Amino acid sequence: MLKNIPTIISPELLRILMEMGHGDEIVIADGNFPAASNAQRLVRCDGHGAPPLLDAILQLLPLDTFVKHPVALMAVVPGDNYSPDVWPVYKKLIQKYDSRFTDFEMIERQAFYERARRAYAIVATGELARYANLILKKGLLS
Repeated sequence: MLKNIPTIISPELLRILMEMGHGDEIVIADGNFPAASNAQRLVRCDGHGAPPLLDAILQLLPLDTFVKHPVALMAVVPGDNYSPDVWPVYKKLIQKYDSRFTDFEMIERQAFYERARRAYAIVATGELARYANLILKKGLLS
């Protein structure tokens, strides 16, 4: 155990976060996301929800300030009359750690999968909320 590392952060996830460089991306994937088939590096966090993992990760990971949208969400598929309840939760958590954050980049489903394939890692969670997938772009420590 280490001091000041959230207990939800596994040694494997901590290693991944440390390895990432400026501009690298990490995906926090919900339980329905095809994480194993899309990941270059896969971290299993099946017993955890996405919001607690996001909260813990943001305690350690600076968001990129050189881009307009350092956080991206998978957009609702056209015709799916659904408004994700988890998005305002994400926004509140992100603003807790980054007061400059204003809004998300919205990415069409297939484009999100393609971008996830290029991400440094995918964190597979047990999150049950629909459209709970997000991408974080790592920034610099100042």
